[in-house]
Amino acid sequence: MRSTFSRFSRLAMLISFLLFSLNGNSQPSVLWKFKSDTAVYSTAAIHQNLVYFGSGDHSFYALNKLSGKVQWKFKTKGAIHSDPLIHGNMVIFSSADGKVYALDHENGKLIWSFATKGEQQYDAWDYYLSSPVVADQMVYFGSGDSSIYAVDVASGKQHWSFKTGGIVHATPLIKDHKVLVGSYDGSFYALDSKSGTLIWKFKTVGDLYFPKGEIQKAAAATENAVLFGSRDFNIYSLSLKTGTGLWNRKESGSWIIAPPLLNHEHLFVGTSDTHRFYSMGSTYGDIKWILPLNMRVYGAAAFMDKELVFGCFNGRLYFVDPESGKVNATFQTEESKKRYSALFDEKDAVRKDIDPDGKNYLEVEKRILALGAILSTPIVDKDLVYFGDSNGYFYALKR
Repeated sequence: MRSTFSRFSRLAMLISFLLFSLNGNSQPSVLWKFKSDTAVYSTAAIHQNLVYFGSGDHSFYALNKLSGKVQWKFKTKGAIHSDPLIHGNMVIFSSADGKVYALDHENGKLIWSFATKGEQQYDAWDYYLSSPVVADQMVYFGSGDSSIYAVDVASGKQHWSFKTGGIVHATPLIKDHKVLVGSYDGSFYALDSKSGTLIWKFKTVGDLYFPKGEIQKAAAATENAVLFGSRDFNIYSLSLKTGTGLWNRKESGSWIIAPPLLNHEHLFVGTSDTHRFYSMGSTYGDIKWILPLNMRVYGAAAFMDKELVFGCFNGRLYFVDPESGKVNATFQTEESKKRYSALFDEKDAVRKDIDPDGKNYLEVEKRILALGAILSTPIVDKDLVYFGDSNGYFYALKR
């Protein structure tokens, strides 16, 4: 497998250090915000005049996208940290109660539910559930019971399941009649979408500290390759047809949790512990530019007109020029404004008395989440962008 890490010194990197020198660019403004009872990690979906999302308060919400008024809500018995899928007259999502629900998207009435063998959380950083995707009248999703499922989209009846060696909280990708998905067992699977039969399997390299090389979130695909990040500090590109490694790039000291965003021959992705956001070539993994941050990125980026937009654990939403990596604008959540100095110093670096990897790491994680961290992928609708934060706020911003 080709590694691009050794070529790093030969690259013409464009590094933007002036994160908050915004040169007069207009800043986003709050159209409305809505408060749920606890964290919103899921990415929203928009259909007609409604925006849909789940919350850690066990509720699934449908709000008017222009006013934020609640149209309806549906209560489950577990946190809803999966992204909703709109299909026909249904909105479909997973819950930590071990069920996948299909509701009427207009009124929230239950159409069907499917029970897996149960959910579980891998560790403190396992923030997401697998989200359903649909193709050829089947819904595909992973589960904490280590299985990948295919169920009929109209009835919720199971067609097949495939057992992996670990929790599957990554969202499947359907491409060329293959179900492409990673597992916490460190393997990436390609299954036949009709039968669930294994076509090929790729095992991540692993690392001294994370030997499994767990795969936490979704992949992205070009015409011939599938790309994803891993907890073994690598981002991988595999042959879509055979699963053979095409290239990998090691981000020493950092998980790659965020799903990559592909645009033409460019790949955009954030890192965890090294606090960076990258633009790379998707063919070889060559670096175009690096944007240094001061905290993790777990959500994917999205395009908004001619800008990239993505959220960060520091409670900021970034609007970035995709060609140069220059930050055009930022938005800071309410709690981030209030609590920022509890974690960051006057130079905008993590305070020296804060150790996210120390013995009190769980307490530090709580303090980070108290910032109104943005773990979801922003959803763009013309000049509006929607996202949730770790304090339960859901925002609609006008750019």
